[in-house]
Amino acid sequence: MRRRDFFKNGSLAAIGTQLFNPFTPADTIKKKRGKVKNIIFMVSDGMSTGTLNMADLMLQRQQGRHSLWIQLMHENRIKRSFMDTASASSLVTDSAAASSSWGGGVRVKNGVLNIGPNGEKYKPILHKFKDARKAVGCVTTVPITHATPAGFCVNSDSRSMEPIAVQYLDLKFDVLMGGGTNTFSKEGRSDKRDLLQDFRTAGYQVALNRTEMAALTAEKPILGVFHDDGLPYAVDRAQSETLKATTPTLAEMTQKAIEIMQKNPNGFVLQIESGKVDWAAHANDVSALIGEQIQFDDALKVAIDFAEKDKNTLVIFTTDHGNAAPALLSGSKANANFDKIATYKQSNEWILNGITKDFTPAQIIERIEAAQGIVIKPEEALTILSNYYLLGEGGIYNARKLPFQKLAQIQTPFSSVGWAGTDHTAEFVELSMFGPGSELLNPFVKNTDLHNFMLDVTEVKA
Repeated sequence: MRRRDFFKNGSLAAIGTQLFNPFTPADTIKKKRGKVKNIIFMVSDGMSTGTLNMADLMLQRQQGRHSLWIQLMHENRIKRSFMDTASASSLVTDSAAASSSWGGGVRVKNGVLNIGPNGEKYKPILHKFKDARKAVGCVTTVPITHATPAGFCVNSDSRSMEPIAVQYLDLKFDVLMGGGTNTFSKEGRSDKRDLLQDFRTAGYQVALNRTEMAALTAEKPILGVFHDDGLPYAVDRAQSETLKATTPTLAEMTQKAIEIMQKNPNGFVLQIESGKVDWAAHANDVSALIGEQIQFDDALKVAIDFAEKDKNTLVIFTTDHGNAAPALLSGSKANANFDKIATYKQSNEWILNGITKDFTPAQIIERIEAAQGIVIKPEEALTILSNYYLLGEGGIYNARKLPFQKLAQIQTPFSSVGWAGTDHTAEFVELSMFGPGSELLNPFVKNTDLHNFMLDVTEVKA
């Protein structure tokens, strides 16, 4: 699709008659539109409609308020669209192809980053904005080398994180913050290369905890990695004083990134991802899922508050695809069961990672009750325990093959939340925009349209 085709039949078409109105000169319309200086592109990775819905319901019932995303809808302060998320190889995209659609502007096969079928390399969008002398960066709750940030940053025929970390070294992007210490540390890498030291030698500020993040400045490019893998789920972090002291929230990372990047006089483009929404959906982990979506909403508030004051910032917030299609199900106990989720102290990940094959069914029952107030049956505990004799390694998600789906099925009568599966879905997804340029959004778009949209509203050449 040509760049200008994106605007056909959309907002520009709606004001088209004004362009030919002798009492409203065309240059007046252009001045009203203005040029976008900054873009904050926010991704709640793997967010199905039910995820957005349940997070809002939880906030309504526990705090008497809507999520900010839904509140902005109520107040009619955003432009909204449906987005088709397919990749070049499937109606159901993975995160690498999805991010590449935005980053490179072309649909690629699942599993690759901005690489075409014949090896074509599509220049990632943050390189284009850096060439325009803007500050650029990514913030995420999963490893910073994961597919969604990587799709804005690199070309790769694989989403393997270790080589992506090496590619990041030469980027000199202003901000790279998230999880994934193992991908950069000598101890965690298969090649035993000390990339953390390499980044320091190359002139980066390297932050490894929340305190070090607070001390970062705009003087040098930043690499912040705050946990071995993905950052802890919000529900688990809330139970640990150590985690709260050492690992930043997505909102805190967002605030710090904006604070640093806004100092560039030419503006900035920042991608922000709540990546563990996707992980929780893969795991059918309801308390983790809702907590991560609310954490995304907290970061959205930071972005919207900045944009409201700045007046030159476009905030784009969306997801790359749905995942597992979670939903609150009908039943006489639906309200009470849903409310009980707010009392869960730990995620399913915390529960299952703490179980070994040496556990008894009684110990499993006790662990789940302590974590979530749910009392399962002995035969259900045996079903969970049987999986620990078959644990494996490998894979992007759930490398140990923990029985997440089994536990979720046992939990459904207690939570009234059901799941369509444990993987990505092809549903059209919510796309929202706030700020200048949002008036140009069409009611229905393809994921690749956003690449040229961002270039157009900032008047940056491809």
